[in-house]
Amino acid sequence: MGRLLCIGECMIEMAQIGAGTYKRGFAGDTFNTAWYARQLLPKDWNVGYLSAIGDDAASQEMRAFMSGEGVETSALRTVADRTVGLYMISTKAGERSFSYWRGQSAARLLAEDQNWLETQVMSAGAIHFSGITLAILSPEHREILCQAVSRARDAGALVSFDTNLRPKLWKDQAEMKSGITMGAKAASLVLPSFDEDAELFGDKDPRDTITRYQRLGPKRIVVKNGGDPVTIAEADGQTETVEVKRASEMVDTTAAGDSFAAGLLAALVQNAPLAEATARASALAAQVIQAPGALIPEIFQK
Repeated sequence: MGRLLCIGECMIEMAQIGAGTYKRGFAGDTFNTAWYARQLLPKDWNVGYLSAIGDDAASQEMRAFMSGEGVETSALRTVADRTVGLYMISTKAGERSFSYWRGQSAARLLAEDQNWLETQVMSAGAIHFSGITLAILSPEHREILCQAVSRARDAGALVSFDTNLRPKLWKDQAEMKSGITMGAKAASLVLPSFDEDAELFGDKDPRDTITRYQRLGPKRIVVKNGGDPVTIAEADGQTETVEVKRASEMVDTTAAGDSFAAGLLAALVQNAPLAEATARASALAAQVIQAPGALIPEIFQK
């Protein structure tokens, strides 16, 4: 029926499951979104992941994992003499901290082949990328990616951009502001988190965040705000708040925003109104944060 293409970096994940005990998996913000969207969308939907991987054993294991989970891998480009990144999650009182090893990550070159990139994105009816996607790229490749998804948007694709601010991935605050602004201009739907955007851009409230992004072009904005209601703006300029589903227990906030994006996109591409899609997204995220790690298959086995 359609194709959702998520763009970014999937990494080896080492998630803490006990004192000094870690479980290996594969995850990364936009891949997490692809994985959850695959669980939510009908089987006649193609959910693909666009990135670059190496030619080593870890990269091939990652490709096999994606395929085994139903995420289509034809948009994975192999780069010789590169590998995939690794990150470790440590949790305390449900909050997470990360350590990263990604210096030789092939995903940094995902926009290196411009013609290949444009062919892939123009085949998708919906596209999702993030601030992390942009942060790992060189300035030149960042522009190439944003130009490509802009053309797909102009051709009718739904282009979703999760700002997902990670200051340590950017050279400085000015570069981060510029990159996030560039990504938003390329999108038709922007998913900021108010606490992050307020710190970077000085927004006073979620409606300030909406106004700022709408001035860049996209009209549909969904502003997450922790446990507070989500503020949404429709294409016609109407804004409203949507109550969030509260988790009975917070174990690990990893992939909360990623699963939220998946729930939102899966509902929107099936023609749900934005408020309903936001409520579904919130309900999924509330389930995800009640278990350790990024990908929680048990949610869909109940």
